[in-house]
Amino acid sequence: MHVQSLLPSLRVALTGGIGSGKSFVAQLLRARGIEVFDCDASAKRLLRSSEPLQYDLQQLVGHHLYVNGQLQKQVLSAFLLASHTNKERLNALIHPAVAQDFERSGCSWLESAIFFDSGFDARVKVDRVVCVTAPLEVRLQRVMQRDALSRSKAMEWIECQWPQERVRALSDYEIQNDGTQDVGQQLNEILTQLIKA
Repeated sequence: MHVQSLLPSLRVALTGGIGSGKSFVAQLLRARGIEVFDCDASAKRLLRSSEPLQYDLQQLVGHHLYVNGQLQKQVLSAFLLASHTNKERLNALIHPAVAQDFERSGCSWLESAIFFDSGFDARVKVDRVVCVTAPLEVRLQRVMQRDALSRSKAMEWIECQWPQERVRALSDYEIQNDGTQDVGQQLNEILTQLIKA
């Protein structure tokens, strides 16, 4: 069912930790005719194409961050993982650019894994938040399989983000993506509630 035209002009954030299946839910939304702005894809594109952002990042990280115009991902990762302060300073440059990109996109839905953890909720005002959750073991298996990671490395990435209980407590709706419950049906129920909002 194409529901975009039926939805009131609500702005909705779709969030959920790594391995929760948030991107799968975003695909289901697109299949229902709802355009979803992908914050992660936006950040990656801006890192490659935005000269002002590249300049600011080089001032912060160093000129070796870009070689012949190409982002050196390992340099960025090393800087990011070196300290919490580095992570915050990077976010302070990247997130305003992504927020601007979202505002220009015309989308009313956005997908962000770290919507609350990163303080992105303070940069972009939304009316509702939908959180996708899954049991820890399910998330671990998905991340290990998808990214060919060891169990300990997958756990490191999960622990890098807020506990999903904390995210769920701040969200308006929850979709449980544990591999047994019907995700599409849960999504339809939420969309029905949003149409009535």
